[in-house]
Amino acid sequence: MIALVRTRPLALRLVLAVGAGVALAAGQAPFGLWWLALPALAALTGIVAGAATRRQAALLALFGGAGHFAAALSWIVEPFLIDAETYGWMAPFALVLIAFGLALFWALAGWLAHLGAGWRRPIAFATALGAAELARGYVLTGFPWALIGHIWVGAWPAQVASLIGPSGLTLLTTLAAALPIAARGRGLGLSAALLAAMAGFGLWRLSLPEPPPAGPVLRIVQPNAEQRMKWDPDLAATHFSRLLTLTSDGPRPDLVIWPETSVPYLLDRAPGLLPEIAAAGRGAPVIAGIQRGEGWRFWNSLVVVGPAGGIAGLYDKHHLAPFGEYVPMGDLMFQLFGLRAFAAQEGFGYSAGPGPQVLDLGSGLGKVLPLICYEAVFPQDLRTAERPDWILQITNDAWFGTFNGPYQHLAQTRLRAIELGLPLVRSANTGISALIDARGRVLSDLPLGEAGYKDVALPGALSATPFSRLGELPVLGALLALAGLLAAPRRPRRA
Repeated sequence: MIALVRTRPLALRLVLAVGAGVALAAGQAPFGLWWLALPALAALTGIVAGAATRRQAALLALFGGAGHFAAALSWIVEPFLIDAETYGWMAPFALVLIAFGLALFWALAGWLAHLGAGWRRPIAFATALGAAELARGYVLTGFPWALIGHIWVGAWPAQVASLIGPSGLTLLTTLAAALPIAARGRGLGLSAALLAAMAGFGLWRLSLPEPPPAGPVLRIVQPNAEQRMKWDPDLAATHFSRLLTLTSDGPRPDLVIWPETSVPYLLDRAPGLLPEIAAAGRGAPVIAGIQRGEGWRFWNSLVVVGPAGGIAGLYDKHHLAPFGEYVPMGDLMFQLFGLRAFAAQEGFGYSAGPGPQVLDLGSGLGKVLPLICYEAVFPQDLRTAERPDWILQITNDAWFGTFNGPYQHLAQTRLRAIELGLPLVRSANTGISALIDARGRVLSDLPLGEAGYKDVALPGALSATPFSRLGELPVLGALLALAGLLAAPRRPRRA
């Protein structure tokens, strides 16, 4: 395949690389077509490995990555269409910028792969691509969305994340795609054996006995406040009343959960707000997403409202979305140049909270690790010193539209449950709200675009997983071992 690709004009190979990247994106939610994504990744590996020069290899990987990210992250245009008359013109530029910006990681992998030759080159690309995807989760605060390993969410191999996390899952996937390119028939057999081992482990883990249920009944509230109208002052009372009604309806649960920024008022500037929420809870604590401020600083927060109307717990989002929730280096620009329009500390964006925090909700409800919105896409933020009993994500996915963004966000939260062996509860403003067990299975959900609530029994937790204890260390070790293998001198051929 490599020799065949090398003879084609560069322009055609660039088109093929883009097509392979787009097909690879079909493995992401909501499609989950891993059986299409894996051959597409193999094709892209062959295209990059067949490049004549390092520059060509980097360019082909860049365009393959751009095709993948443009298709997988097409939801990125949705925030600009909320107020299309003002910001709609920015949407195509944002999509191109993020697609090629993230594809730079793949371009570096393509360049590094060309340092090898023969069978080493496809394996080198698989290794470098695995390392690039790992780096993408950390560099410049990280953005590990649409990782290659995410194609397995919902399939048996996803359970491997409990051992080596999403980066390890990605590395195994890139290797499985590269082996047939590197060694043809023998490589195809090795690839099939690797995939069978991944699927076999997943099937075994899913067949294990279920842990005993945790006990409490939780109410997941989904108010379905459309983003275009969410902050309309004339509708604030209507949206808040809807939340209260969904909370007070039916039998009383043990805990009520509202989504991110569901309360349309500031915590510190709405007297009587908390007692009203507590009254709707009828003796059950209510967890609500709310904004709060101190002077000219503001936080995207989660508050636990106790039965008496007091604050029983508070968490401030710490992993903020660049440009969406704050301007990178905005505070520094204010200090150096007096540019207030970029500074979070001057009220132009959110301030970051101190970091991950486990909240003790008391007897019966246990200890919970709260996550706000896209904090759930960072596995490193869930590895806390104190192991929680369950995970809670509150989010407002109305920003992501209704096509692929909300489904991809849900898929990543499912992976977090697998990685830690903990149940996860998700309350989303417009959906998809869900109850997820400790093996990443969705037990109950509220679909997109519907207002309502679900009373669910919290599933039990599994014992701590290898990934929860070791994090990325096994993957880093595997990458170093592969790099050593690829750098080893060739054995001289016998005469």
